[in-house]
Amino acid sequence: MTFSNAMRQRPNRRPKLIHLCALGVALMVANGTLLAATPAAAPQPAASAAPITAPASLSVSKIDFKRGEDGAGRLILQFDGKGASPDLRTQGNNVVIDVGNVRLPENLQKPINVVDFATPVQRIDPKPYGGGTQLVLNTNTAFESLAYQTGNEYVVEISPRKAAPATGAINATTVTQAATAIAQRGYSGKPVTFNFQDVPVRTVLQLIAEESNLNVVASDSVEGNVTLRLVNVPWDQALDIVLRAKGLDKRRDGGVVWVAPQPELAKFEQDKEDARIAIENREDLVTDYIQINYHNAAQIFKALTEAKGIGGSGSGGGGGSGGSNSSQEDSGFLSSRGRIVADERTNTLMISDIPKKLARMRELINVIDRPVDQVLIESRIVIATDTFARELGAKFGISGARDNVYFGGNVSENHANATSNSTNATQYARDVAAWEAGGRTGAIPVRTPNTLSGNNLNWNLPVAAASNPGSLALSILNAGYLLDVELSAMQQESRGEVISNPRVVTTNQREALIKQGKEIAYVTITGGGSGGAATPNVQFKEVVLELKVTPTITNDNRVFLNMSVKKDEVESYIRLQGYGEVPTINRREVNTAVLVEDGQTVVIGGVYEFTDRDSVNKVPFLGDVPFLGNLFKKRSRNKDKAELLVFVTPKVLRVAKRAD
Repeated sequence: MTFSNAMRQRPNRRPKLIHLCALGVALMVANGTLLAATPAAAPQPAASAAPITAPASLSVSKIDFKRGEDGAGRLILQFDGKGASPDLRTQGNNVVIDVGNVRLPENLQKPINVVDFATPVQRIDPKPYGGGTQLVLNTNTAFESLAYQTGNEYVVEISPRKAAPATGAINATTVTQAATAIAQRGYSGKPVTFNFQDVPVRTVLQLIAEESNLNVVASDSVEGNVTLRLVNVPWDQALDIVLRAKGLDKRRDGGVVWVAPQPELAKFEQDKEDARIAIENREDLVTDYIQINYHNAAQIFKALTEAKGIGGSGSGGGGGSGGSNSSQEDSGFLSSRGRIVADERTNTLMISDIPKKLARMRELINVIDRPVDQVLIESRIVIATDTFARELGAKFGISGARDNVYFGGNVSENHANATSNSTNATQYARDVAAWEAGGRTGAIPVRTPNTLSGNNLNWNLPVAAASNPGSLALSILNAGYLLDVELSAMQQESRGEVISNPRVVTTNQREALIKQGKEIAYVTITGGGSGGAATPNVQFKEVVLELKVTPTITNDNRVFLNMSVKKDEVESYIRLQGYGEVPTINRREVNTAVLVEDGQTVVIGGVYEFTDRDSVNKVPFLGDVPFLGNLFKKRSRNKDKAELLVFVTPKVLRVAKRAD
């Protein structure tokens, strides 16, 4: 038998080292492995005690593999007798187990694929080695190994080495990860190394007591031997492994640890609890009235009843409410005879129970009934818009006159008609002179030119009339022909900014809601099918600015905000024939949870929209002519930019503590 621990790394602790050496010698004597030498015998440098060998019939009876907690792989080797001497070592990504005094049957000499167990171990290779047995465990990730032996079983645990998990939403996975991390941090003792072969459990407990500086008291029923190999394991974890391997448990009271079998400890605690209950059942009940100052008595009553099942299931109504326990197991705050009643009218709790429980209830309520800090949440919603539009257009037309139409009449009538209708007085004078030179009288034929209408444009591609654009017109008049050209151009720029600033004050962990806006009415039609009469109904739609927030003040003076911000506005109305108008609503909403420093402003959301549009309207073919084609087309360009930003600033309003 050999054993070692971290004491060997500290030679300055000579008294303990001497004590451990003496203890080791005593163990070797007890196991018959110390060889006595005669005084005259010369020292033999290479001489050593022969190792313990197992019977020739000792062999591996079973190789089992299971998945343990948190994805750990557990290899269990079973032997057909006691006395096996396994040795574990790590070689790169492999764990090698050598058992030199145990043979491996042929039916177990085959690889075992354990990939489906989803553990760090991928494959197990058992094979004969040097007259004994060797098992190689192939892994695929960083791992930590732990091995212990009890009776005819040798257990090896290979667990993945995990990094700190990322925190996020609270669900079953994150809670399990947190619990695992706490369990792993629970062992804080000094690392020790033990290598025991069939050593009494009491001896192991004594060594652990030396390392931990604790007083260990072992019950008389603690007995048996244990074999285990632990390398750099905290002493408190080593203690738990030894106790688990032998079916033991511990109870700690200050610097004293009591070790006993689990049934014995369970019986002791049950007897102690039964005695306590018997004493409480004989005590007289006392009634006390507790005034609630900063909360609602019915809410505290409900919290206490839901927490441990005391007082029934109802909440305090006008005159009060209450109930009693049905069993001690359901009660953590009151005894089995305790009773609690809430009176909403006076905001008071009435509690009837034994003095000890009553004192604890008063202490608990004093912790709950305290002033709560408040939070001022200031939100700012900024909507910035920037629009730009430019258009170029043209009107173009050609008109002509014809002179083969005459009208009759005397000179005065013709003169009047020609003067009112003809635009060429010179031509009229020539017609009259030619008519008189021929010696003719009577009606004078006068040519009548075409009358130019007001709308004589052949191509009409102007800027949108609704924009009131600027224009430039040009007309060229020739004998019998008229050319009209009108150019129009428009450029429009617009910038706007809308700022909304909702603010609300609420207590810690209490939801607050503030809204401002209006309700838009519109008509809906129901019925009207199968010849029935249609029935108009007026409904309302909210168009509001709303802030909903639940703040939580953390211990490091920060504020966790679970908030919803909404900003609606009516964009336009759609007219439906016979049904009136239906509004079109622009919705802007942010739902988020954010952690903010006290008094710090943070942007919790933003939307940026940018539109750039170019368009051309033209006459086919003519609009493609270089230079002149600009008279037969219209160009427009629009740029729209909109930006939404939501700012939030929480400010903690501290409330003075109540004077004692």
